[in-house]
Amino acid sequence: MVVALLTASQKKLIEGKEFAANSLFNPIQDIDGNWIISVEETHQVNKKFEWVKDLQLIDYKPILEDNAS
Repeated sequence: MVVALLTASQKKLIEGKEFAANSLFNPIQDIDGNWIISVEETHQVNKKFEWVKDLQLIDYKPILEDNAS
Protein backbone atom coordinates (compact mmCIF):
# COMPACT_ATOMS: atom_id res chain seq x y z
CA MET A 1 0.00 0.00 0.00
CA VAL A 2 1.21 3.49 -0.84
CA VAL A 3 0.80 6.41 1.59
CA ALA A 4 1.66 10.11 1.64
CA LEU A 5 4.69 11.21 3.68
CA LEU A 6 4.43 14.19 6.05
CA THR A 7 7.05 16.16 7.92
CA ALA A 8 6.46 16.66 11.65
CA SER A 9 5.44 20.28 11.01
CA GLN A 10 3.01 19.27 8.23
CA LYS A 11 1.51 16.68 10.59
CA LYS A 12 0.87 19.40 13.18
CA LEU A 13 -0.80 21.59 10.53
CA ILE A 14 -3.38 19.01 9.54
CA GLU A 15 -3.90 16.72 12.54
CA GLY A 16 -7.57 16.73 13.52
CA LYS A 17 -8.50 19.20 10.77
CA GLU A 18 -11.45 18.54 8.48
CA PHE A 19 -10.34 17.71 4.93
CA ALA A 20 -13.82 16.86 3.63
CA ALA A 21 -17.32 16.91 5.08
CA ASN A 22 -17.26 14.99 8.38
CA SER A 23 -13.76 13.64 7.71
CA LEU A 24 -10.71 14.56 9.77
CA PHE A 25 -7.04 14.04 9.00
CA ASN A 26 -5.55 11.33 11.21
CA PRO A 27 -1.79 11.07 10.60
CA ILE A 28 -0.12 7.95 11.95
CA GLN A 29 3.47 6.78 12.20
CA ASP A 30 4.95 3.85 10.35
CA ILE A 31 7.64 1.48 11.64
CA ASP A 32 10.35 3.93 10.51
CA GLY A 33 8.82 6.80 12.52
CA ASN A 34 7.48 8.57 9.40
CA TRP A 35 4.25 10.54 9.73
CA ILE A 36 1.84 9.45 7.01
CA ILE A 37 -1.72 9.84 5.73
CA SER A 38 -3.63 7.72 3.28
CA VAL A 39 -3.69 8.46 -0.42
CA GLU A 40 -7.49 8.58 -0.12
CA GLU A 41 -7.15 11.56 2.23
CA THR A 42 -5.00 13.37 -0.34
CA HIS A 43 -7.60 12.82 -3.05
CA GLN A 44 -10.57 14.13 -1.04
CA VAL A 45 -9.12 17.36 0.35
CA ASN A 46 -10.80 20.73 0.31
CA LYS A 47 -9.01 23.76 -1.19
CA LYS A 48 -7.37 24.69 2.13
CA PHE A 49 -5.28 21.51 2.09
CA GLU A 50 -4.62 21.06 -1.63
CA TRP A 51 -0.87 21.00 -0.91
CA VAL A 52 -1.18 17.43 0.42
CA LYS A 53 -1.76 16.29 -3.18
CA ASP A 54 1.93 17.07 -3.79
CA LEU A 55 3.30 15.01 -0.90
CA GLN A 56 5.85 12.31 -1.63
CA LEU A 57 4.34 8.82 -1.84
CA ILE A 58 6.07 5.94 -0.04
CA ASP A 59 5.33 2.30 0.67
CA TYR A 60 3.52 1.78 3.98
CA LYS A 61 5.52 -0.11 6.59
CA PRO A 62 3.16 -0.88 9.48
CA ILE A 63 4.26 -1.17 13.08
CA LEU A 64 4.07 -4.86 13.87
CA GLU A 65 2.62 -5.86 17.20
CA ASP A 66 4.70 -8.20 19.33
CA ASN A 67 2.54 -11.29 19.77
CA ALA A 68 5.20 -13.08 21.79
CA SER A 69 4.30 -11.36 25.09
